[in-house]
Amino acid sequence: MNIKVIGAASDLGVSRDGTSLGPETIRTHLSDIDYELIRPEGPITKSRDKNDLRKNEKEICAYSKVLYDTMLESKKEGNFTILTGGDHTYAISSALSSQALKKKIGVMWIDAHTDFNTFRTTETGNIHGLPLACIAGYECEELRTFHEGETVSPANICVVGARSIDREERENLKDAGVRVFSTDEVHERGIETVMKEAFEICLNGTEGVHVSFDLDVIDPQDAPGVTVPECCGISRDEAFEINGIVASHINDLVSYDVVELNPLNDKEHKTEDIAVKLLSQVIEAAK
Repeated sequence: MNIKVIGAASDLGVSRDGTSLGPETIRTHLSDIDYELIRPEGPITKSRDKNDLRKNEKEICAYSKVLYDTMLESKKEGNFTILTGGDHTYAISSALSSQALKKKIGVMWIDAHTDFNTFRTTETGNIHGLPLACIAGYECEELRTFHEGETVSPANICVVGARSIDREERENLKDAGVRVFSTDEVHERGIETVMKEAFEICLNGTEGVHVSFDLDVIDPQDAPGVTVPECCGISRDEAFEINGIVASHINDLVSYDVVELNPLNDKEHKTEDIAVKLLSQVIEAAK
């Protein structure tokens, strides 16, 4: 299987800086892989206004279209295409380009956050809190104008490892019907049980699953190099166990992301090393 990695070198979806540096950091470890780094066309002055609830929307949409077109072309060429981030906003391009090609996919969102806010419910205006809602066709039309075809059915979407959900965002998830496996549920029921159910949801009547792995699902003691750390997460070893199960389903995967590496916040390259190992698990399975 031919493998191509697209590096989304942007952090326009969040007011804090640093995740734009993640893809280039990861690239230094993947010298033998076809790796294309894409930066937004600039110069861009990033909005940090707390009252701006549509931060960098125009710039994000322009950049997302470039990513979407690039990833769609890569997938049409038969490449197993991986996105490295960058903030989680750009999973919109990654997931919807697979949906455009396959017509019906599932999405597994491995993340401390559910990213199911909309412009109506967002408390911060940081667009990296909206991508899963956009992918699911739950409002957020403005963020997918470049996508032709259907969005992903919420019945085929699940979140694994969530533990920080805004009040109105929780209502959005309930209304849409997205299954959320909290960090507590992962620990209580066990990784194998949860992942088995997660894949059943994502593969029910679909042509495959897009997996999007946000590094902040891991406890910040093990993975400090993220932009929005959340305590009481899964451990480093649990992350590799979850991702190992993902890699064992390589024939079911249509695409894969690792996002939100922030080298500015990392300590002793801990999170960088985790990101590279996660990618290596999937790349080795895909070869």
